[in-house]
Amino acid sequence: MKHLLVALLAIAPVSAHAQGRVFSADIGLGVAVAPTYPGSDETEAAPWLLWRNAGWSRPGTSGVRADGFSISPSFGVVGERSVDDDQSLAGLETIDRAYELGARFSYASGPVTGYASLRKGFGGHDGLTGEVGVKYRTDASDRLSLWSGLEAGYGDGDYNLTYFGVSTADAAGSGYPAYDLGGGVNKVAAKLEARYAINDNTALLGEVEYGRIVGDAADSPLVQDRDQPAVRLGIVRNFSFGF
Repeated sequence: MKHLLVALLAIAPVSAHAQGRVFSADIGLGVAVAPTYPGSDETEAAPWLLWRNAGWSRPGTSGVRADGFSISPSFGVVGERSVDDDQSLAGLETIDRAYELGARFSYASGPVTGYASLRKGFGGHDGLTGEVGVKYRTDASDRLSLWSGLEAGYGDGDYNLTYFGVSTADAAGSGYPAYDLGGGVNKVAAKLEARYAINDNTALLGEVEYGRIVGDAADSPLVQDRDQPAVRLGIVRNFSFGF
C-alpha cells in the first residue's frame, strides 16, 4: 500500500500537467451563399459544414486559445459542377462533388493567428489544395468575438486543371479554347468572421468573404467573374477534449 501511494503521488503532477490544456472546436451546420462553382458569376445557397476555431485552450478560459503551435484536422467540400448549374458549361465534362481531408497548422500569439492548411481531394478531384493566411481576434464583449483576416488559396496542377483547365476533349465539345495551367495560388480573400455565444457551448457563427481569383486561374476561359463574394451563417456547438 505504501508503494502504491508513492506511485500515485508521483503520477499526480504528470496527470495535472497533461490535463492542463483542452483541445476544442466549433462543429455545426449552416447555409452558405456563394458562387455556384469556382469562377461562376452566379450564386446559390448550399449547406455549410462547420469546423471552426479548432485549437488548444486553457480550462476555464472560455475558449481563449493558448499561444504557440498547434495542428488540427482540415476538411473541405467542393460541389458538383455540371451544365445544370450554368448553361455556359454545356459541352464540358461534369465534375463530381469532391471531399477534402488534410491538416491545418497554426501559430497563435495573443490576438494574432497565422495558419496554413493542406488537403487531399477525393471524388471530383484528386489534387492537393489549401490556404495560408493570418487573422486578428477582437473580443467585442463577453459573448461576441470578431476575426478579421487575409487568406490565399492554392492548388496543385491536378486541382487547378480540374476547375480552371479546359482539356482538348472539352474544347471540342464546348467551343472554349483548350487551356492548360500548373499549380499555384488561385484565389485571395479578405474575411470577417463573427461568433456570438448563446451559452457556454452553443454559438451563432457568421462569415462574410470577398474573394478574387488570381494568377493563371484568373485567365481561364471558364472564369465568368473573378470576384467571388460569399456569405455564410450557421450554428455551432463547442466540443472540448481534455488532455
